Amino acid sequence: MAKFKLKKELKEWGVFLAIILTLYFTGLHTEVAAFAQRMVLATGIANPDTDPIEYKEKAAFDFTLTAMDGSRLDFETVKGKVVFINMWATWCAPCVGEMPTIQALYDTYKDKPDVVFALISFDKDPKKAKKFIQKKGYTLPVYFPNETQIPKVYESKGIPTTFVIDKEGYIAYKKVGIANYESESFAEFMDKLLAN
Repeated sequence: MAKFKLKKELKEWGVFLAIILTLYFTGLHTEVAAFAQRMVLATGIANPDTDPIEYKEKAAFDFTLTAMDGSRLDFETVKGKVVFINMWATWCAPCVGEMPTIQALYDTYKDKPDVVFALISFDKDPKKAKKFIQKKGYTLPVYFPNETQIPKVYESKGIPTTFVIDKEGYIAYKKVGIANYESESFAEFMDKLLAN
């Protein structure tokens, strides 16, 4: 009886290990983890706070980014606008998990001339990020760092990290970690920044 039980247990562990290895070697482990995190955000079981707290730090504009199409964004050109910056990567499950909420926010504000979105990918291979964005059907403006380093003020201990710069050129919001940017409080915050 004990031998049969041991065999059954080994078989179950073998199946579990096979699933884990398959997810890992196919690269689907990030997608599965991101899906789980998206479900947590959608259900509200654990809803990371996006309520902006008082945060004021001078933003930096002395750098350029390269878009997926190869064009350049000189950050000096976004001065005087509300700028939403999100630092992410395709291998980062929380980044991928919050992406649909950023797309929803972008869809709400994309036609407002005083709002700029810049999703900065830290994938080593830009083709991977481009393929991911196209596969998901996102229309978000994705950029890559280039020869000019991203200023120190935007450094973070992890990704995803999101910054929102106000019209006066101050970082009015900073969030390290996953968040739900479809929240009513975050939309109110964005509207308040636009009204000032």
